[in-house]
Amino acid sequence: MNLFTDLSLSPILLGNLNKKGYAVPTPVQSKAIPPALAGHDIVATAQTGTGKTLAFCLPLIETMLQHPAPAGKPVGPRALILSPTRELAIQIAKEFDEIAQGTGFRTATVVGGMAEAAQLNALRRGVQVIIATPGRLCDFLDRRLANLSQVTHVILDEGDRMLDMGFLPALHQILGQIPKKRQTLFFSATIEPSASKLIAQHLTNPIRIALGQVTKPTENVDLHFYEIEHDRKVDLLHHMLGRETGSFLVFARTRHGVEKLAKRLARVGVKATSIHGDRTQGQRNRALAGFQQGDYRVLVATDVAARGIHVDGISHVVNFDLPMVPEDFIHRVGRTGRAGARGIAHTFGTRQERNEVRKIERALSIQLTRQTVAQLDPMPEPMERFADREIVPPPPPQGRKRSLSAPPAWSNSAPRGGAPRKGGFGGGNKFGGSRKTGR
Repeated sequence: MNLFTDLSLSPILLGNLNKKGYAVPTPVQSKAIPPALAGHDIVATAQTGTGKTLAFCLPLIETMLQHPAPAGKPVGPRALILSPTRELAIQIAKEFDEIAQGTGFRTATVVGGMAEAAQLNALRRGVQVIIATPGRLCDFLDRRLANLSQVTHVILDEGDRMLDMGFLPALHQILGQIPKKRQTLFFSATIEPSASKLIAQHLTNPIRIALGQVTKPTENVDLHFYEIEHDRKVDLLHHMLGRETGSFLVFARTRHGVEKLAKRLARVGVKATSIHGDRTQGQRNRALAGFQQGDYRVLVATDVAARGIHVDGISHVVNFDLPMVPEDFIHRVGRTGRAGARGIAHTFGTRQERNEVRKIERALSIQLTRQTVAQLDPMPEPMERFADREIVPPPPPQGRKRSLSAPPAWSNSAPRGGAPRKGGFGGGNKFGGSRKTGR
């Protein structure tokens, strides 16, 4: 198909697509939607930012419209969408609700880290679609708070990531409670060997769709490498923020490193926020929403944000710490250069990490362009009025937007106060000293 109008979609769906400005499908949408509408199981891989969410939401909604639940029978959830993280589940629910507007279909988002009362209330009121993370859904199933006996459509989004996170037993438990007569779609940016057994066991004669090179970053991203001492990384990042335009997604290895870096940037006038495993779901939601809306120029994150977080127009990805495995490099870098736009990925590494950088290059068959580190001015001392400020402020009272930070570093009115101190960033404070993943 070349246009969405080439499909025999319900008028309400075509109207919603038109409202969203969707006219021409992406390659993965063009390849996956027709067989999904025909009822086939699908295994689809494509690079991040290619529109996989719409590729499975659209045929699911159309199929439920064309085949309503039988009258006179108790109505339970008809579809289940599983994702590895809370953030991705929330993102999927938002996009589903937008495309399904006016259909009457209701969703329940079932995820950990958030109060379960609202989730249970949604299930009790009755929903057609459950969008869940495996852990929380298994908990509900164990307590008989959810029933999947009427599910006829299952979507595993970022399925290989769920396996990486140790969810294989949970997936077997969940899929074992769903009727075998169903349609199952498996979508991901990559498929690791560990996913093959799951696919063979739970999908029936799936159609295989593979688009683009999923074992290396997209060609829309320029890959730069800077060899720099560990305690000068923050000075280099501050230098980039002063010289480059656009938003920055910065990856550090540990939760402690993420929090420390985000606070350090915020205290010198950079609008920065953070996402990591120790933040509450409310804090993570506000941080991501603020970054999406442009309230923050910098989002510092552990690899929890590397997959599935769809933020339009990220100009720069910075690997402040090297990823643990080459596959994580792909997913980090995939946050920029999306939907045909160009992006830049900067990777920082020390002399001692040269071998790790070469391993990434060999594993992904890429070449990082070596960049010369210019003469760097140390970051200024934290400005006093930023010293005790929260990174993610509470909502402003009475609907008025309260300015809680100075103009950003890229603004003409950005404050530059504070005298430079010697020695760069605090004489040897290091981010990412632990080998923990920080998730």
